[in-house]
Amino acid sequence: MEWKREARILFWMVSVFLFAFFLPVNSGRFQEAILAMFDLTKWYAREHVILCLLPAFFIAGVIAVFISQGAVIKYFGANASKWLAYSVASISGTILAVCSCTILPLFSSIHKRGAGLGPAVAFLYSGPAINILAIILTARILGLEMGIARTVGAVVFAVVIGLAMSFIYRKEEKAKAEAQLNFPDVPEKRPLWQTALHFFTLVLILVFANWGRPGEGVSGGAWYWLWANKWAITAVFSLLLVFSLIYILKLKWQLVISAAILTAASAWFSPTPLIPVVVGIIGLSAITFLDKNEAENREWAISTWGFAKQIMPLLALGVLAAGLLLGSTHDDTQMAGLIPNEWVAWLVGGNSLLSNFFASVVGAFMYFATLTEVPILQGLIGAGMGKGPALALLLAGPSLSLPNMLVIRDVMGSQKTLVYVLLVVIMATVSGLLYGTLFS
Repeated sequence: MEWKREARILFWMVSVFLFAFFLPVNSGRFQEAILAMFDLTKWYAREHVILCLLPAFFIAGVIAVFISQGAVIKYFGANASKWLAYSVASISGTILAVCSCTILPLFSSIHKRGAGLGPAVAFLYSGPAINILAIILTARILGLEMGIARTVGAVVFAVVIGLAMSFIYRKEEKAKAEAQLNFPDVPEKRPLWQTALHFFTLVLILVFANWGRPGEGVSGGAWYWLWANKWAITAVFSLLLVFSLIYILKLKWQLVISAAILTAASAWFSPTPLIPVVVGIIGLSAITFLDKNEAENREWAISTWGFAKQIMPLLALGVLAAGLLLGSTHDDTQMAGLIPNEWVAWLVGGNSLLSNFFASVVGAFMYFATLTEVPILQGLIGAGMGKGPALALLLAGPSLSLPNMLVIRDVMGSQKTLVYVLLVVIMATVSGLLYGTLFS
């Protein structure tokens, strides 16, 4: 009705006015929270957008265009082998090594291609949760038992949460399974090994470009060597991508070689690796979008742009909100948000049901970049955080965040997102409570 629409307009006008009228601009806490909001946003833009999100958009585009819907349905669809689908989905993070935001375009892509809700959600959770380097860092800094508990908990969570989502929405899944029974068996345009080579080349570029240092004081071992040589390794896989673009995608070799030379030249003269990555992304976008020989190449560029349009604005809003409410904690920066850090440290002490629940909720809403959750937890444990809440935060935090939730809601709706978040929080709370009881 007309009067309801006008009432909503009046409500929002009054709300905005009252917000502006009572804005605590002279409060030190508010001023620091504003600075923390922009600090976190700036850090996220510098550290994660170019090296993490943009390559992830291209990988999601590969899934959407080059991997047939029939293949996704065969291995992840509602009629797929449960053992195979959940096994692959639950250990995917050991390969991907991504954060809660970088996994989103990949999840969105397989969800749209017809993957069953359970395997898709298992993939969504496990992608950031089972980062092999983060597991090793956890065991080294927080103790072997914590590292083992995190590994086991993350794999079990992925499977159980996926199965729970599939059961809760079993009517929808049954309808999807019936619809997929008659899905035509469309032959692949190219051999599977070619598509796999192209896909995993992009994945490995993403992984090694974001390979983090094992820890302070560590200057030896395989992980340190990989970190020290990560850009040389990334360059090798970039050359493999050049081969893939020419041989598999049939792009004009003159354009691909020209883009590769420009990227290499920018890397030689650039003081930061971000510039050659940007040059390479621009070159890849241009040569695929303008290609007139293979329609799929142009579709890849358009699909990549589609994921960027869908996800980037929501992530930006989420990162701003997370910085304002929970502050900016990264590297050596410790800036408080509107929720004081002292409250957090006080509420997660001991091993009570409340402390574990609160740790799970804070972990679910706070944004953790890959590997940053370990030093943050180290500081909180030093401030009195119990072992149970620490595990609860480790199991809820890396896979969820406020930016992550906003995008998930856009992909699978408010209700499913709420159920997913509740399942993660409840399971993290119970796991933390049990772990704290056994090992405190």
